[in-house]
This record gives sequence, structure tokens and C-alpha cells, in this order.
Amino acid sequence: MEILQQIWEVTLGTVTDVLPIAAIIFGFQFAVIRKKPANLGQILFGFVWVLVGLSLFLLGLEWCLFPLGRLMAEQLTDPNFIHAGKAVADAANQINWSDYYWVYLFAFLIGFSTTIAEPSLIAVAIKANEVSGGAIGIWGLRLAVALGVAIGISLGCYRIVVGDPIHWYIISGYIVVVIQTSFAPKMIVPLAYDSGGVTTSTVTVPLVAALGLGLSETVPGRNPLIDGFGLIAFASLFPMMSVMAYAQISEYRARAKSADVESAESST
Repeated sequence: MEILQQIWEVTLGTVTDVLPIAAIIFGFQFAVIRKKPANLGQILFGFVWVLVGLSLFLLGLEWCLFPLGRLMAEQLTDPNFIHAGKAVADAANQINWSDYYWVYLFAFLIGFSTTIAEPSLIAVAIKANEVSGGAIGIWGLRLAVALGVAIGISLGCYRIVVGDPIHWYIISGYIVVVIQTSFAPKMIVPLAYDSGGVTTSTVTVPLVAALGLGLSETVPGRNPLIDGFGLIAFASLFPMMSVMAYAQISEYRARAKSADVESAESST
């Protein structure tokens, strides 16, 4: 009965959240545009699937992803695991950032894998490929964004372990972004900025947020409210750098290849 009650509460909350969106869309369609949309039945049927999908997804977050992310953080930061062979009392009094290398590796891999599976990023990559006429590769963009997220989350976990103020990291990161913007191909700059936003979506955020909270709760001297949040900012910032770097490297390689072709033609 408790499970059924949770399903009902989540479904009811999803309906409450989605109804205003539907009211705005259909209100403009019928009151402003004053035209009946084509395939109205299919659209309504799609809304039903949206409600079902969102409800199941939210239940999955609550029952699986949030507990899993926190559990992994607790296990990886357990003094018995980090300081194998040392006394637990000594381990609790010693915090060395290098002892948490498994946390950084897990953060890197989970950031990379969740970003690759991010539906919003896949949609943006497909559209960018279509609009650019194939100049922007789907997998190239996805891998560049995923690498940026992975590096950002790993660095964010390092910040939680050592307890550094987050604002210095974010300020330094945006200084790098501004400098890169001046040199990156103009075509890629808006896409790089959007890529930072699409990473903070349905798959990445739950695990990353749970990881940050779990890590701050288990590292001695950390406050979950102050140190537990902020990983999402790293996940949004670093993809901008990685996408622009990917475009700059691609442009450099294209110029080098063109120069080689020209030199070969001139020599013949």
C-alpha cells in the first residue's frame, strides 16, 4: 500500500506540474492562433505518455538514483576503504586529498557515462549536425561535452575533499571561457554555451547531486549545505571549455591538413 501511495502522489504531482504547460500551449493555439492543431488525438495521446514517463522517471530517481549516488559516496569515503591497513581512529584524523582517488575516478566515469546517455544532449547534437550540414559531428560533440562534464565533476569532488571555496573555481573557469570565446570558431561558441546547459538535465543531475551530498556528509569537517552543492555548476562550466577546445583542435587540424595538401601540390 505504501508503494501504491507513493506512485499516486508522484503521478498526481506530475499532472499538476504538466497541466499549466498544456494550458499555455493549447490556450495560445485556440485563443491566439485560432487554429485546430493537426493530429490533435495523437498530441493528446502523447501528453498521456509524457505524464506516465515523467511519473516513472521521478519514482526511479527517488527509489534508485539518489540512494545509489549517496551510497557510492559513502562507501568510497569509508575510512576502512580509504585507509586500508591503518587504524580507523588515525584515518578519521587525517584527510589527504590523494587518498580519495577512487572518488575522483568514480566521479569522472559517472559524469562521462551519464552525459553520453543524456537525452537533451543527444537532441542538441543531432540538430547541430543537421544545421551545420555535417560539419559538427554528433559523436564528436557528445564526447567533447561528456569529457568536460567528467573533468568538472572530478574537480568538484576534489574541491569538496580539500574544502576550498567554490567561487574561486567558478571565477577562474569563466575567465578561461571568456578567453576561449575570443579565439574559438564563431560557429561553435553559441553551441558550446548551450552544451553547458543541456548537461544539467534528467540523467546527470540526480546522480551528481547525490554524489556531492553523500561526499560532503562523509568527509570529516564538511557541511552538506555549503559543500554538498555546486557540482552541477562544474558540470555546466567545463563542457563550454571542452566543446570550444574540440572546435579549436578540429580547426587547427583542418588548417594543417590544408597546408600539407597545398605544399604537396606546389611541390609537384
